[in-house]
Amino acid sequence: MTTITHLVTAPVARDSRSFLLERVQPALSGLMDGSLSTLAPIFAVVLATHHPLTAFYTGAATALGAGVSMAFSERLSDTGDLTGRGNPVLRGAITGGGPHTRYPMTRRTIMNTFLPTTRLGWTGMHLTRVGFGAWAIGGGGWAYAWGNQDDAASVAAIRHAVDSGVNWIDTAAVYGLGHSEEVVAAALVGLPEADRPYVFTKGGLVWDPADRSAEPRRTGAPASIRTEVEASLRRLQTERIDLYQMHWPAEDGTPLEEYWQVFTDLKREGKIRSAGLSNHGILQLEAASQIGNVDAIQPPFNLIHRDAADDVLLWAREHEAGTIVYSPMASGLLTGAFTAARAAGLQPGDWRAGHPDFTAPALPANLALAEALRPVADRHGVTPAAVAVAWTLAFPAVTGAIVGARTPGQVDGWLPAATLELEDEDLTDIAAAIGATGAGNGPVYPSA
Repeated sequence: MTTITHLVTAPVARDSRSFLLERVQPALSGLMDGSLSTLAPIFAVVLATHHPLTAFYTGAATALGAGVSMAFSERLSDTGDLTGRGNPVLRGAITGGGPHTRYPMTRRTIMNTFLPTTRLGWTGMHLTRVGFGAWAIGGGGWAYAWGNQDDAASVAAIRHAVDSGVNWIDTAAVYGLGHSEEVVAAALVGLPEADRPYVFTKGGLVWDPADRSAEPRRTGAPASIRTEVEASLRRLQTERIDLYQMHWPAEDGTPLEEYWQVFTDLKREGKIRSAGLSNHGILQLEAASQIGNVDAIQPPFNLIHRDAADDVLLWAREHEAGTIVYSPMASGLLTGAFTAARAAGLQPGDWRAGHPDFTAPALPANLALAEALRPVADRHGVTPAAVAVAWTLAFPAVTGAIVGARTPGQVDGWLPAATLELEDEDLTDIAAAIGATGAGNGPVYPSA
């Protein structure tokens, strides 16, 4: 009780955010299994009498005093700041809700991990810096396949990643035309709720079951999106998707405002926890934000394709949206294990065969850049793959990186990126290597 007494009698910061961070959060950060209803009197006294912004806290004090009950399943210091941005219940109570802040009053279970985490925008989810990417494990026989895969190895890779502390998985309905989601579900069977990673998936790409090799259609029709989300829920064997994203802008004539409204509605209905946009530009992100909050964005971003740093990453930082970047290893080019001979030997069923990144004139420069990462990797005792991923995480707007694997050994190659912090010397050397090789486009150094 001494900490509560200190809280009530301590001088109050003038700024509301500072007050909550400096006074309330430290006092409660040690409580693991308490209840908001039992803490209501404390909150009511503190919020109503110890801060000049009385109106700002009236909603919170009233709601909490009325007995809002939600068990703390994680430390408050792990759920984000107490302005409510990192906690859906407190956010709704303090701000009074609104069309962009409707969250169900349900108990949130912590995703256990011993790796560092970062808050994904305002979602309340805290992600490890790397997540498991499930594109390749979808298997062969469709337009953007990586060739045939071994499902048992894929399941083993996912479980190894989760056992190693990775607390989120990114997949999509179109990966393997539904098969990737099924593999993810199989890998998570039997996991205790507290150990189950967050699962993100994407919709908006519709395929023809009679012609698996045909290019998926980019569809945003509301009825189609709703059908897709139900199918993903069944394949993933879950009642709610943690992050549901529009995979690509629609090309069927559906306006962005129309399909984004569906995503916002799905969040309100509880079928998805949060909503995001993948492969959308700044103007599209801005238009969507006028309809409903863009919880997360997912752009391609790596040492070769760097344009997002001068584009959507700036938007995400300004709007405090979460950012999970994909292809941080440039689809294998930056792992340190890729060679010109391997590129030449890619099978026709692998989408990379013939892609400009994997053929001349770009391939030699790309492989030279990967090789130039070795001195940095050696300094830290990690692989070039881990350095490539860590470089993307050095950009302030990036919450986490989606990293693919098809075997447990591949997971081990990039897992150190979850804790690797590149120094100024490392970043300077990498920027010099980009300049020397001439690989790719875009900024070469993270902005402050």
